[in-house]
Amino acid sequence: MQNTPSLRRTALLCGMALLAAPAFAQDVYPSKPITIVVGYPPGGSTDLTGRTVATELSAKLGVPVVIENIGGAGGAIGAQKVASSAPDGYTFLVGASNEIAINKLVTKKVKYDVKDFTAIGLIASQPLVLVASTGAGVKNLAEFTQKVSKNPGKFSYGSSGVGTSLHLAGEMVKEQGKLFMTHIPYRGVAPLTNDLMGNNLEYGVFVLSSGLPHIKSGKVIALGTTEAKRSAATPDIPALAETPQYKNVDIGVWFALMGPANLPKPVFDKVKKALNDTLQSPEFKKKMEASGSTVAATTVNIDQFLAAEVAKYKKIVEFAKIEE
Repeated sequence: MQNTPSLRRTALLCGMALLAAPAFAQDVYPSKPITIVVGYPPGGSTDLTGRTVATELSAKLGVPVVIENIGGAGGAIGAQKVASSAPDGYTFLVGASNEIAINKLVTKKVKYDVKDFTAIGLIASQPLVLVASTGAGVKNLAEFTQKVSKNPGKFSYGSSGVGTSLHLAGEMVKEQGKLFMTHIPYRGVAPLTNDLMGNNLEYGVFVLSSGLPHIKSGKVIALGTTEAKRSAATPDIPALAETPQYKNVDIGVWFALMGPANLPKPVFDKVKKALNDTLQSPEFKKKMEASGSTVAATTVNIDQFLAAEVAKYKKIVEFAKIEE
């Protein structure tokens, strides 16, 4: 028969094992598939970025990373799902500037804010491009500026919708160039493209990857990209900022990996490392650059970046009196 001290030692060891179990469970994160939400249907630039990142993260974290497309409200429905998710490290968002930073500024329907996320890191960015239809009668930025400034209110530009980064870029061009044009919001890029190529609209703003095929085919004319420097993907297209009148034009679309607020530090650290390793992967860079994106540096302070972007967008929204 086992004596009492032995029984006590056995009970104590069992109790210590039970207390250690939660810590051990945290050490093996992740232990099941991770979901990355994309707030748009398959096929767009955010979806492409999300799927490319998911492949890399899966390899580095050792579990499947699956994409869930939740379209609607300019990405806000998908973003809201992530903001409302449990901070357990199994639900993330690959989001663009629209749903992360802009939507809240232009519509009261959006209930979440940047503070409702844990920002893991910036993934990549892509410039927008200001284009002219072939029927607009301009070949470059100087001709565009001269023609529009001499005919205030006569011409229009289109974007993929109210409050999108494309819309804000158009308003930034108007502000910097002291131009008066009417904004025509379209329900997506496809009808905007049709009207530009059909010469039913003089000017428009595209994400570079969306506009590039039409620029290369000569169906629309590139007037300039919208980031501070030329894109490595299109070194022959000048940046608008190269012209003194538009020197402060610096806006694009960017993509970031976000988790719900209050993500535990061990989880954050592990996913952050996996993302940084991804950003330094030559294969990942090659895929992203092929789509017109520039991969972010691992040194970017994502929280400072987001604060600066929100401040910039807020200024444009207030100037243009944008409200949805």
